[in-house]
Amino acid sequence: MKSLPSGLQDHLDSGTTTLCWCWKIVRRDGASSGFTDHDAPVSFGALSYEAVAGFTASEVQSTLGLAVDNLTAAGALSSEALNEHDLAAGLYDNAAIEIWRVNWSSPDQRVLMRKGSLGEVKRGKTGFTAEVRGLAHVLNQPVGRAYAHACDADLGDTRCKVALTAAAGTVVSVLDARRFAVSGLDAYANGWFAGGKLAFTGGANTGTAMEVKRHAAAGGVVSVELWQAMSQAVAPGDAFAVTPGCDKQFATCKTRFANAANFRGFPYMPGNDVALSYPCSSTPLDGGSRYGN
Repeated sequence: MKSLPSGLQDHLDSGTTTLCWCWKIVRRDGASSGFTDHDAPVSFGALSYEAVAGFTASEVQSTLGLAVDNLTAAGALSSEALNEHDLAAGLYDNAAIEIWRVNWSSPDQRVLMRKGSLGEVKRGKTGFTAEVRGLAHVLNQPVGRAYAHACDADLGDTRCKVALTAAAGTVVSVLDARRFAVSGLDAYANGWFAGGKLAFTGGANTGTAMEVKRHAAAGGVVSVELWQAMSQAVAPGDAFAVTPGCDKQFATCKTRFANAANFRGFPYMPGNDVALSYPCSSTPLDGGSRYGN
């Protein structure tokens, strides 16, 4: 149950209301922006909530228990504070959001209806759709380690302990915003940077990064393919720094990085083949190692 300020309660009891929705978004970098479905800006809490045409949200629902309360917000990319470049750069990933019900004629009369974070964001050339998740969604996140074949550490972190060194390169030719030929990576084996991260240090995408899907060398040409297209055009001469990738398999950890001692998976974990196996004369079960020395 919401506790309403006395002024807002009197306003609702009057039968004639001047209410609007206001959304406050705090990005990963700390920048705050506000939006409202009113036809004029609304200001409160040291923030001006910009009137954005076409910004709508689904109804807000509350349920008992620990189920995650979700709603969807959709809008046009018509604001200087909300544009395709920032969405593609991931600045709004898991951004904190507050949803207020406000009397626009007297903004002091307001109530916080929902607080959570942005989830999946789908964007197009002129608009976007964002999932707004309630605070309970944090309880759905995995905590602790998983018992699995693959490593659960991130390449180069304190558990992995591999000393990552980024390689510098330059874009030579461009097929599109996701695929391009590069120079500076000729000394590295085919696929070395697949799964790594490429960060642009020059050009229109400076300061943004994307994971590498494919790194290949064929016919003297080294090419890179990213998992997603960059929000700005990639052009010949754009400089970048790229780190190697890891598929989190024991063989890769051992041969590529000589880091088997720090592997954080369980490569010899018995699988379904062991559970479904049965004794036979050709497979002695003497209690010794199944994998040799």
